[in-house]
Amino acid sequence: MSVPETTVNRFNRAAIVDRNFVALLENWRESLRAQRDPDEALEEAGGLSGRDLIELLESQMIARHQDLASRQMRARGTGFYTIGSTGHEGNALLGRFTRPTDLAFLHYRSGAFLAERARQVPGQDFIRDTMLSFAASADDPISGGRHKVWGSVPMHVPPQTSTIASHLPKAVGAALALRRAKRLGLAATIPEDGIVVCSFGDASVNHAVAQTAFNAAGWATHQQIPVPLLFVCEDNGIGISVHTPPGWVEASMRHRPGILYFAADGLDLVAGEPVVREAIEVCRHRRRPVFLHLKVVRLLGHAGSDPETEYHTWEQIEAAEAKDPLLTSARRVLELGLMTPTDLLDFYETVRRRVQEAVAFAEAAPKLTSAAQVIEPLAPYHPDAVCAEASRLAPQEERLRVFGDESRLPERTAPKHMAALINAGLADLLIKYPEAMIFGEDVAKKGGVYYVTAGLHAKFGPARVFNTLLDETTILGMGIGAAHLGLLPIPEIQYLAYYHNAEDQIRGEACSLQFFSNAQYRNPMVMRINAWGYQKGFGGHFHNDNSIAALRDVPGLVIATPARGDDAVRMMRTCLALAKVDGRVIAFLEPIALYMTKDLHEEKDGKWQFAYPPPGEHIPLGEGRVYDEDAQDLTILTFANGLHMSLRAARTLVERHGVRARVVDLRWLSPLNETLILDQAKATGRVLVVDEGRRTGGVAEAILAVIGERLGGEVRARRLNALDTYIPLAAAANLVIPQVNDVVREALNVARG
Repeated sequence: MSVPETTVNRFNRAAIVDRNFVALLENWRESLRAQRDPDEALEEAGGLSGRDLIELLESQMIARHQDLASRQMRARGTGFYTIGSTGHEGNALLGRFTRPTDLAFLHYRSGAFLAERARQVPGQDFIRDTMLSFAASADDPISGGRHKVWGSVPMHVPPQTSTIASHLPKAVGAALALRRAKRLGLAATIPEDGIVVCSFGDASVNHAVAQTAFNAAGWATHQQIPVPLLFVCEDNGIGISVHTPPGWVEASMRHRPGILYFAADGLDLVAGEPVVREAIEVCRHRRRPVFLHLKVVRLLGHAGSDPETEYHTWEQIEAAEAKDPLLTSARRVLELGLMTPTDLLDFYETVRRRVQEAVAFAEAAPKLTSAAQVIEPLAPYHPDAVCAEASRLAPQEERLRVFGDESRLPERTAPKHMAALINAGLADLLIKYPEAMIFGEDVAKKGGVYYVTAGLHAKFGPARVFNTLLDETTILGMGIGAAHLGLLPIPEIQYLAYYHNAEDQIRGEACSLQFFSNAQYRNPMVMRINAWGYQKGFGGHFHNDNSIAALRDVPGLVIATPARGDDAVRMMRTCLALAKVDGRVIAFLEPIALYMTKDLHEEKDGKWQFAYPPPGEHIPLGEGRVYDEDAQDLTILTFANGLHMSLRAARTLVERHGVRARVVDLRWLSPLNETLILDQAKATGRVLVVDEGRRTGGVAEAILAVIGERLGGEVRARRLNALDTYIPLAAAANLVIPQVNDVVREALNVARG
């Protein structure tokens, strides 16, 4: 039951909000209308029937009691999340009038939305499932106890954590991908006339990622591209303690190019219903992005740990509580004669009991008890299945159609440099995977800055190979959204430094999805990045970047970096198989300086051109290559440009100094193959790690840590890194990144030290 008024602490606003609702019903003195049939259409309520209104109110009550219970659980130490939906319960209208097959990326105050959507999907126990999530139980059906998230596979709600706006770009991507899937003749994961719903708060409108999403949606609409996306801004006027200037959201969004604006009352179900319904229908039938500005109120602070009295007066707090949408809904039900105050109070308390029963169940439910349980869904890997998929051949008749006659198949042509081999490899993968698509800046008719994708647009058409606007956040968001609809995206990031503009799309969104959904959702992606340095003075730090620390920090991300064209093709086949089989996200770092490199030791020796690997050949995840494996004087561990340098240095070492070094190309930088590293280190007892990355944050740090921890004094090991600096323009770049003579010098120090 509710807390008696005499015992309510002034600082316990949850108890006061609860008491306010009870007091409304206990003190109701207005005359009652004759009881009405709940199935009767209500002229006073627009398109709602009495039953509609009662069910919507029930969803609001469920969300409310879940919030109240979460704070009680937190006080007992059995609950761990108190960001609630109180004041936002008007979003129940969206749960009712969108379809359960409409993909929904939801704000963290979406309890009533999901309570109402659950009504449309048989077999859901929304209350119990939510309390399991609050209790961080391993039985939580969406995250398995890893976080309190709103999510459900049957209800088409991929989980979001405490999102600000990072989910908006992938919502745009999903909306755009719906039409693309249709054009490719593929079955998308939502119906053809479905829409994508994306909700967020008013403070999030100002976030750069939100602005990116609005711009991308408008940009696409400007070109007559369908974008069936419902942006829902739940505007409570405040972000934690920072107030949104009155009128700002409307002023910012009402006249946004390409986006239709609707404003609805989220505090009154009857007043809000016609606008919400119209916004949804316009989005669905016109296939246009719609911005639904839902006016709500935030009650109980930002979260249970937020002392609202630090920035609001008691008068302001009480004024907000007077706008409680549950009070308005209750008044509507009473005034329309749908229930009596006594019946409504019984209804409210019945919902409370249902929630409390679920709390008791959740508190006793099992929790995660081992690290292995926690990380199990993070990075699934089934090597046999991946190998089988990577070995699977594309239809030969389709290869002949794309490449020409038998003599033009890439495996029958002369050895080529890396850029040409990757180009042919990508063509083969587009043949093999009809759901795959390549996109990014300049990748279509131009063929990319380095012409790696040249001709693919002409061969496969604009539905498979296309340009995007020049924004990395949009590019990666499009990839995530497309993957949600069953496509296999291969986005290109034009330079490694540009990745940092959009890093959270990989760290916070793409790579977290399997973890927070207990492997029930996935967004496979192979992100190609033109990477690394050594561009003979061109470009400065933005086009000559050597830092992958931000990539290495992302849990579950596979990092692949070939040094040879034939390896690039084989590794790319494995990467697509990893994405297809295990839903993995891969960063494929292509060394720009080696794209057109043909020679190794002397000009025109042609020793860095290689034959195209026959279809089906691949390099398993983690497998490296050892050059001169019989060498006993020294082991050089390296990758990418470092391999080319180290092989040149190895010849100098043996010819001029009598030191014979084996050179190991790691090829895969995350996860590192520790067995390979240790075996090759023990083979000679002397190791030089040649890492073109910076000394701080480079891969060499991890390699030396593995050797030091596992082999201790058995092995003498050093590293050669770039300096901790940005790379300058022109020949000065060579002063701060390793050169061949540096490799020779450091190798001699290790071998003779």
